[in-house]
Amino acid sequence: MTKIAIIAGSTRPNRIGLGVAQWVTETANQRGDAEYELVDVADFNLPLLDEPMPGAQTQEHTQAWAAKIAEFDGFVFVAGEYNHSVQPALANALSYLNAEFNNKAAGIVGYGSAYGVRAIEHLRAILTELQVAHVQKTGMFSLFTDFENFSTFKPTEMQAASVTPMLDQLIVWTKALEGVRTGELVNA
Repeated sequence: MTKIAIIAGSTRPNRIGLGVAQWVTETANQRGDAEYELVDVADFNLPLLDEPMPGAQTQEHTQAWAAKIAEFDGFVFVAGEYNHSVQPALANALSYLNAEFNNKAAGIVGYGSAYGVRAIEHLRAILTELQVAHVQKTGMFSLFTDFENFSTFKPTEMQAASVTPMLDQLIVWTKALEGVRTGELVNA
């Protein structure tokens, strides 16, 4: 079965992104079209990039992160907007790896004061460099309407509905890219 990681990208104390990622994982698992698993960047204790060169995996934390990411066929990145960009911890985690992300698909769920749109756009640029095909549809949530007291995730029905088209596209793209990863489409 297709395996999709829902990646929680924030590592801050009292972070709200984990609640979003948990909700996305629960919502996605109701679909039955893939195996969805929550992957929390905080669990890997990745310091500011400490490998000697791109692609090196000399540190145990890098090896653990690489092994986990390699398990998946596709991803949903939960990206909170920090200073008009993606969370620093998520950008750092992505910078550790390369081949483990190549020729896989991703969807993005953004949140922030402006629905996380600037984080989403910056994350798209990073994913492009990692050769990750990111789908056009996104899930988007506002700090003002989808969080109670700016801390507890309680999505409105309208914004919750934004996740379904993203997941629909992600499943199609993930399955299509399987042929690229196995070489079937290259030799067709």
